[in-house]
Amino acid sequence: MNEIGVFNKTEEIVDLKALKELMEYVLEKEQVETVIFNLILVDNQTIHKINLEYRGIDRPTDVISFALEDDKVCPNIEGMPRILGDIYISLEKAKEQAELYEHSFKRELSFLAVHGLLHLLGYDHMKKEDEKVMFERQELILDGFGIKR
Repeated sequence: MNEIGVFNKTEEIVDLKALKELMEYVLEKEQVETVIFNLILVDNQTIHKINLEYRGIDRPTDVISFALEDDKVCPNIEGMPRILGDIYISLEKAKEQAELYEHSFKRELSFLAVHGLLHLLGYDHMKKEDEKVMFERQELILDGFGIKR
């Protein structure tokens, strides 16, 4: 059983149920069970502070994932749920990027959520070959869930 917390820390109205369903779909496609993580929707000011404090980058960003397994903070213990970490998404950035990339806000927010969860699951895009794998996986998941460009 997965425990997925989806929290909206903004005044924006967002379909949290649909986001949670998307996160469950990603876990199903990745064949992952019994995990705990949070998806937290914030504004630019909040994500700017997080980005500065944890990455040393003095600007807002779209999504930040804190993968606890990466740092061995929460090691896997047999029979216990995997505690993956937290994903923060700026709704303001998602709106900006939806306009920039000329697709819907739902598409952009879904892309950022999938991207963040794949990071929690160990995907990365630091190397070109890893980026190809991760981005192809994102598109396959979004298309499978019915979220097209």
